[in-house]
Amino acid sequence: MDNDVLHWLQSQLGPGTSPTDLAERYKRLHSARAVAAEVLHERIAVLVAEPLKVTVNGVATIDNSANVAVLERQAAQIIHESAPDDSPMAGHDLLTTVELQSRPRR
Repeated sequence: MDNDVLHWLQSQLGPGTSPTDLAERYKRLHSARAVAAEVLHERIAVLVAEPLKVTVNGVATIDNSANVAVLERQAAQIIHESAPDDSPMAGHDLLTTVELQSRPRR
């Protein structure tokens, strides 16, 4: 994984994300986009595993449902955004021209 990929991943996932963890995931998945998606889905799973809203009457309310929605939107956005390790033609149709020639007449 080169520095461009690492910087892109950290810009998507936050600077606190471990570069070592990102490098190990990249080695396994071979794609910056796949690494980002995996990390985001793990973060969603952690939030959803606990109650999304907790209220202590008259003291405090903690609501993580908006955080889940943001992470889901970010995961969906990563699919459409270009990553530094994408091939130049990834996601593009290839246009080819063919020269037509007339057939010999009998």
